[in-house]
Formats: sequence, structure tokens, C-alpha cells
Amino acid sequence: MDIFLSALDTLWRIDVLLALLIGAVGGVIIGAIPGVGPAVAIAILLPATFAMEPIVGLTLLLGIYGASMYGGAIPAILINTPGTPVNALTTYDGHALTRQGQAGRALSLAYSASFCGGIISVICLITLSPYIAKVAPLFGSRDILMAALLGVILVVIAHRGQTFAAGMLVFFGMFLDTVGMESVRYTKRFTYDQEWLISGFDLIVVLLGLFALSQAFVLLVGRDAPIRAETISGRLFSGMKELFRHKRVAGCSSGFGVVMGIIPGVGEFLAQFFSYTLAQNLSREPQRFGKGSPEGLIASESANNAVPAAAMIPLLALGIPGEALTAMMLSVFYIHSIIPGPALFQTQPDFLVTLYMCLFLVNILVLVFLMMSTNTLLKVIAIPGRFLGACILVLSFVGVYSLRNAIVDCAVCAVFGLIGYILKRLKLPLVPIVLGMVLGGIMEQRFRASLARIETPLDFINRPVSGTIFAIIVIALAAHFTVLMRARRKRKQTQLA
Repeated sequence: MDIFLSALDTLWRIDVLLALLIGAVGGVIIGAIPGVGPAVAIAILLPATFAMEPIVGLTLLLGIYGASMYGGAIPAILINTPGTPVNALTTYDGHALTRQGQAGRALSLAYSASFCGGIISVICLITLSPYIAKVAPLFGSRDILMAALLGVILVVIAHRGQTFAAGMLVFFGMFLDTVGMESVRYTKRFTYDQEWLISGFDLIVVLLGLFALSQAFVLLVGRDAPIRAETISGRLFSGMKELFRHKRVAGCSSGFGVVMGIIPGVGEFLAQFFSYTLAQNLSREPQRFGKGSPEGLIASESANNAVPAAAMIPLLALGIPGEALTAMMLSVFYIHSIIPGPALFQTQPDFLVTLYMCLFLVNILVLVFLMMSTNTLLKVIAIPGRFLGACILVLSFVGVYSLRNAIVDCAVCAVFGLIGYILKRLKLPLVPIVLGMVLGGIMEQRFRASLARIETPLDFINRPVSGTIFAIIVIALAAHFTVLMRARRKRKQTQLA
């Protein structure tokens, strides 16, 4: 009870409430602007959060992360352009309903499904994190090493059709983490007598370049097409009643989102794909999917909004980020000397309870804001892309320079911005680079720590936990190669036919 009251006292502080409000409203606006997305916004705001208290900074970033999923549904439904990449499936049935003159119904359903997924994932975060944290002390260096290796492998195989490219980008990220002065013997690695490389590549600088600057370049070289959305009429609260009629779809899809959020490197895309496919297979009217099915819209939106809070489970319980955005938030913990993991649940339970309350309130604030302000938000959709690109460019360089007041960081950021821009033009993923940097550092530390107990390679997996994780790795790889072989056989059969 004392912990709850202490958390409540923290929650009612003016700075925390402001972070809640700005994160919720700002996240919706960012999600509603096609071409920006939460990764860009969080990358830009990240340097500013280092000056804030951890709970304030994390509340702001988590608010933007979760609320952007809500906002991204608005352009997806109204103009067939997803506000964030994870709202792509929303266009299938959401825009189809708009073409049928049911835009208000589609938005109401999307908001309600998003709220359902968000609340369920927060409940799962509260209930599952402590149990995982209790198991975490059983993890030794070899176990954490295997868990990080599993994360790397899942990141690669999750990018189906791009596994080779994803693998190369993961290793590129791991290489970037090795540059500079290593912390054990203080030897210089890959510095080539360049003083500015001794401190290595800062994760925040790389993030700002890959996500923010690259997107600024994309917007600046693109064309500003005229965008117009019709004013919404009708009651937006009616979606809750319709959502209750499809509660099985909403529950299953939210569950998929939670599971996919917990698994490192998977995230919203696979959660949406699996939930949408399952909903179509279980539906009494599967032929309506893609043509304005309310079940399809519910499956898509509840799945992607269940991921943000669920992705915090491995971060809080094990200290292992599940995807790029939680990797960014990990730096907020580290900058304030707060180490996520099982000790956090014992030393700072009031901090965690406050975080849980903030996540609940973010979802409620976003829902109320959207129900009351959707027509006002329609003006945001029409902001010119080149203007946004210029703003992102300026804010990115200001954020990078503010880290260490170093022009070198701005130059490094610009280089990674060009790399990110090239990768986007080639339609290659950026997330593997970031997770490679984060998980690579964890793997190196744990590998060195475990070497004292290693006599043969089999000693890495001779513990129950590490052996179990290694078995999961083998199963995941076997399943992946089985799928590849089946696809290859089908292509051959098609060619022969």
C-alpha cells in the first residue's frame, strides 16, 4: 500500500502530468502526420530527456510510442496512407469503409480496438514482469549470452525475404559497437589513430542519423502532393459497442501483440500479420476482409497497440530491449544509473508502479483526446512533407550537438543519415543495425564474463537455462529453413507447371 501511495504521489507531480499530456497529445499528432512516425520523434527528443528525471523522460517517450499507433490510423483510414509503417494493414479495411461512406465508424472502431490492445498489454506488463524478474536471477553470464544470441537470430529471421540483408546489418551494428576503447584492457579497436573514434559510436548519434535524418532526407527529396480529408460526422464513441460484439477477435489479436512484443526483434508487423490472418480464418465472413471488414480493422489495430507496453517486459525484467524504440529508452535508464533487471523490482518498486499508472493514463488520455479532436487533427495530415523534413533536419542536428557540444557528432550523424537514406531507398530495414549495437554489447560483456568457467564450447550450454535457450534457437532456425525449403519447392513446382 505504501508503494502505491508513493507512486500516486509521484504521478500527481506537475512535471509527470505534463509529460503524460505532451506524450499523449504529441504522439497522436506525430502518428497522424504521414512520413514522421514515433522512431523519428523519439530519436529527436531523446537528448532532451537526459536532463529530465527518469520517470518524466520515460513517460514522455512511452506516451509518444503508444499514442502514435492511435494517430497513425487516421490517415490510413481517411486517405489510404498509413501515418506510421505499422498502420499499413489498417488501410485494407479502414479505407474501404471510408469509400463506403463509413469513415466515422472506421475511426471509432480503430480507436476502440487500439484502446483494447493498449490496456490489455499494460495489464500483461504488470502481471508478467515480476514473474520474469524472479526467474532472471537464475540467469548467469552464459544464459544472458544465449538470450542475447536468440534476440539476434530472431531479429534476422523476422525479416522474411530479407534475412541475408538483415543478418549483414545486424553484424554491421555489432561491429559499430566494438569501435573505440574497450572497457576491460583499455585497448583501442578500429580507431586507426583517429582521436574522435576512441569514444566509439554513440548510440544516440547513430539513432538520430538512421531514423531522424534519413527520414528528413526522404521528405526533402519527395514531392508535396495535395492532401485533403473529409470532415468526420457521427458519434465516435459507438465503436466500443461494436468492439464488444467482436470481443474474441480483439482479445486474440491483443494477445498476439503481447506475445510478439515480448519476443525480441519481432514487433508490430508480425503481430498484425498473424492476428489479421487468424481473424480472417476464424471469421464467418472471410470474403469481406480487405473490403471493409470490421473484424479486419479490429485485428490490425488491437495487435499493433498491444506491442508497446509488452515490449517493455523484457526491457524491465531482463534489461534486454525487444526493438529499436525500447533500445532508445534503455539509454534513458543508463544515463540516470538505473539498471533494468530483477534488482529494479526490489530497489525501486514505486518507480515501476508509477510507470504502470502512466501507461494506463496515456491510453485513457489518447482515447478521450481522439474522440473529441479528430476533425481538428485532419489539418495535421495536410502539412507539407518538405516543411516537415526541414524541421526534422534542424531539430536532429540541434539534438546531436546538445549531447556533447561536438561538431564531430553532427558529422557522424549526417553520415549515418545518408546510410539510413540509402537503406530506405533500397527498402532494407534499419532496426537490425540498432539491435546489433545493443545486443552485440551485451553479448561481448557476457561472453568475457563467462570465459573463466568455459573449458569446451559445450560449456556454454551446459546449464538448464542456457541449454533451453539454445534448444529454442535450434528450433527457430529449423523452422525458418523449413519454411524457406517449402517456398523454394513451391516456386519450382510453379515453374514446371
